[in-house]
Amino acid sequence: MLCNAPADLFVNCYRNMKQIILACILILVGCSIYTKEHSSWTVFWNDDSTLIGFKDRNGHIRIEPKYTGFTTARKFEKIIAVMEETNSKQKMFYLTKSGKIVGRDNIYIIDNGPDCESEGFIRFRDRKTDKVGMYNGKGEIVIPAEYNDLTNVRNGLVAALKGAEKKYPDGNKDSGCNHFSWVGGKEYLIDTNNKIIIDNFTYTWSLNFFSVKIKNEPIQDANRQSFLGTDGRYYSFIDYKKEFQAWLNFAILHSFSKEKLIENSYKEIYIWEEPNGWKPEVSRVLIERNYALIKSRLAELNKEKVDYFISMDGLNPFIYGAAEFGTYFNN
Repeated sequence: MLCNAPADLFVNCYRNMKQIILACILILVGCSIYTKEHSSWTVFWNDDSTLIGFKDRNGHIRIEPKYTGFTTARKFEKIIAVMEETNSKQKMFYLTKSGKIVGRDNIYIIDNGPDCESEGFIRFRDRKTDKVGMYNGKGEIVIPAEYNDLTNVRNGLVAALKGAEKKYPDGNKDSGCNHFSWVGGKEYLIDTNNKIIIDNFTYTWSLNFFSVKIKNEPIQDANRQSFLGTDGRYYSFIDYKKEFQAWLNFAILHSFSKEKLIENSYKEIYIWEEPNGWKPEVSRVLIERNYALIKSRLAELNKEKVDYFISMDGLNPFIYGAAEFGTYFNN
């Protein structure tokens, strides 16, 4: 059969095979390009550490150093806040990977630093109206600037405040102090399409948006808060503070012992010692050496009306610099 096969059949098969191989190569190249464009770029400094640029994961320079170290973000995912100085004038704006510039002088500032992208979205504040909105990773406005304030995106959800007024500590907004709190207004829980999920929402810093459960009835759990959604269902969230407090009481304070303390401690505890500063020490060794002091301090928490607080502050990257902590740091 093969010996009698026409010659042009082999030619056609050969041509078809080349086309298939070429198509596969193009697909692979396309996938490679897509991956590069959708993977993080990292910050790098110029020789005198005055300007930053960005490199891709292969070390190729995507943007030469031209921006000041304005942003705290060290990874360029989709959109990032940058500052460029030209002729002694500083310009602040958001930059996308495609080179699109949006939000000129409308950067959302937190504690003297710009907002960072969260789940592909970043906040902006309209300087003319003093209202907050949100861009997606393409630099498109997905939440219009109609709110007093917004949280960053967490699990696709955003807490929003509308109709509030600023209150300054000394009652004078022109005193030079830029610290203030919001008074009044109404809180909502919305999604990244500006759809209202919960119309009567009460936001607290300790709500874990990633723990959301949606049920037809409120969940009876002391560590959760439930809210009635606009769809008639109940959205419940773990309260970090309540959850941690319950764990602390059960795992540590109840039937307090050295072994329980060691069992529930991380393998290393960081301590400050002069003159070298912060250093890790094996938790068992540290606890055994200081057990009497630790026990007396923690015993205070069992007293009535004791005054203490639970902090939600993140890990300090200058202290917890080991690679094993990398997974706990976001951008």
